[in-house]
Amino acid sequence: MSWRKSAHIVISATLWAVSLCAAADIDGVRYLSDIKQLTSKKMKGRGSGSPELDRAAHFIAKEFRRAGLRTLLHDSYLQPFPVSVKATIGSDNHFAYTLDGVRTELKIGESFTPFSFSSTSSAKGQAVFAGYGITAPEYNYDDYADLDVRGKIVVLLRHEPLEFESSSVFEGRVYTEHSQLFSKALNARAHGAIAIVYVNDNANHGTDALEKFVSLPGPADAGIPFLQVASADVDKWFTAAGRNFRGIQEEIDRSLRPQSFTFPASLEVDLATDVQHISRDVYNVVGYLPGATDEYVVIGAHYDHLGLGEQYSLAPEKAGTIHPGADDNASGAAGLIALARYFGSHPRPARGILFLAFAGEELGLLGSTHYVNHPLFPLERASVMINMDMIGRVRDNKVMVGGAPAGSPYRGILDSLGPKYDLDLDLSDTSVYGSSDHTSFKAKRVPTLFFFSGLHADYHRPTDTWEKIEVEGTVRLLRLIADMTSVLATPSGKPQFALQHSPTLKHDEHKHGH
Repeated sequence: MSWRKSAHIVISATLWAVSLCAAADIDGVRYLSDIKQLTSKKMKGRGSGSPELDRAAHFIAKEFRRAGLRTLLHDSYLQPFPVSVKATIGSDNHFAYTLDGVRTELKIGESFTPFSFSSTSSAKGQAVFAGYGITAPEYNYDDYADLDVRGKIVVLLRHEPLEFESSSVFEGRVYTEHSQLFSKALNARAHGAIAIVYVNDNANHGTDALEKFVSLPGPADAGIPFLQVASADVDKWFTAAGRNFRGIQEEIDRSLRPQSFTFPASLEVDLATDVQHISRDVYNVVGYLPGATDEYVVIGAHYDHLGLGEQYSLAPEKAGTIHPGADDNASGAAGLIALARYFGSHPRPARGILFLAFAGEELGLLGSTHYVNHPLFPLERASVMINMDMIGRVRDNKVMVGGAPAGSPYRGILDSLGPKYDLDLDLSDTSVYGSSDHTSFKAKRVPTLFFFSGLHADYHRPTDTWEKIEVEGTVRLLRLIADMTSVLATPSGKPQFALQHSPTLKHDEHKHGH
C-alpha cells in the first residue's frame, strides 16, 4: 500500500487545539436511550421494507432536525430508493442456446434459474465473456476493458478474483462490493449488456449448485434479465471458442488480468425471464452541517437489521422472533445521532460534515450503493468517509479500525488519540471485518475509515439487546471519532485515495448475495 507523501495530514498545535476542545458532552445516557428507541418492540427489528424501518428513519430524521442539521432533499432528510419486499417467479421463463446449428433447451430449476431481482424481459443474440463482471478503478482492474458488450448477452463468473488470497489487489480474505450480484447487474447494464448469464467459478468452488429463487426482501428490479446457468453447459461454449473454462479462471487468479472475449458467432443464446416484484421505498437519512468550504467529511452508519429473522438470522429456529439489532447496528446509528448533536452545538467547521444513516445494508449495502450512485454532493469533494458498524461492544478497551494501516495519513492521528481515550486501536487491517457501507464509498475512490468493536455470540440473533451495550467504552470511542472528525474537517491537506485491505468477512457469503 502506498500513499503520496503530500497527502499526509500534518497535525499542528492549532488543529489539536480544535480537536482537544473536547467531545466530552457526548452523553452516554442519551446514547443508550436512542438505542432503546431503535430496538424497542415497536421497531420489530427494523427489517428492510417494513413500516418499522420507516419509523426508525423518521426517528433519526427528527433527531437530525433537533441537532440543527440541514436538509438536502426539499426540506426532507429522507432519500428514497426501492427494495423488493416480495418476488414471485412466473411461468414464462426459458433458456436455450444454439451451438454449431444444434439447439439445446435447458430446464428451469435443473440447469438454469432466474434471480429474484431480475427484470421480466427477453434477449436473443451473441454472447461475450466478461470475467467476474467487475469494473474497479480503485484496484486497477476492469473486466470490461477493451470489450464491447453493447446489445450482447454477458457471461459472468461468481465472486471475484483471488478471493481469500492475501496477495490479491482486492481485499484478500473479504468479499468486496464488486462481488455482490446486484453490483454485477448494475455494472453490466451500465456497459450496455442486454442480459446476464451468471455461472459458478468452479475453479475456486467445487459445487455447481444453482441458487434457489428467494422470495424475501432484497434488491429491486435490476432492469436487466439476470439468471444462473449450470457451468456444465457454459463449459461447452468455452470449448467451442477454443478456451478452457477452468483454465481461464485460474489464469485470472494467477495474473490478475482480465481474460474477457467474444464467443464465436456459432453460439446464439435465447432467453426470457418472468419475475414479478412487489417493491416499496425505503430511506437513507441524510443531514448536513455546512462548513466554510465545499469539501466535506462523511460519517455513516446503517440502521436496518433483520426484522423477525426470517432472513440471515444465525438462530433460524427463532424465525418470527424480533431480532432487535442493538449492536448491529443501533449502536452505530445512535452514535451517528450523538455526533450530529455534538457537532451541531459546536462552531462551524472548515469542511462540512455529511451525516448518512443507511437502509438496506443487511440486504447487500443497498442504501450506501444507492447513495454513491446518486450523491447529493460531488464525491470527489469528500475528504473521507467514516463508517461505524457494530461499535457497542468495546471489550478490554479494544477497537478495530480499518483504513489506517502503516503509512496511511490517518495513522499518526489515531496513534495519538488511542491513549487519550484509553482505547487499544488495532490498526493492522488484519482483524477488521470489511463488508459494510464504507466499501461502497471505497469503490468510488473515497478514502474510508471503519470503526468496529468486534463480533460476539449475539450477532444476528434475538439476543443482541440494548442491555448488552458497553456504554462507557462506546462513548469513549465516539469522543475519539469526534476528535478525529474535528481534525479531518480542517483542510490541512486532503488524503489521496489508496488501496485499503480489510481481510476478514463480517457477513456470511450468502447474506450479501455472493
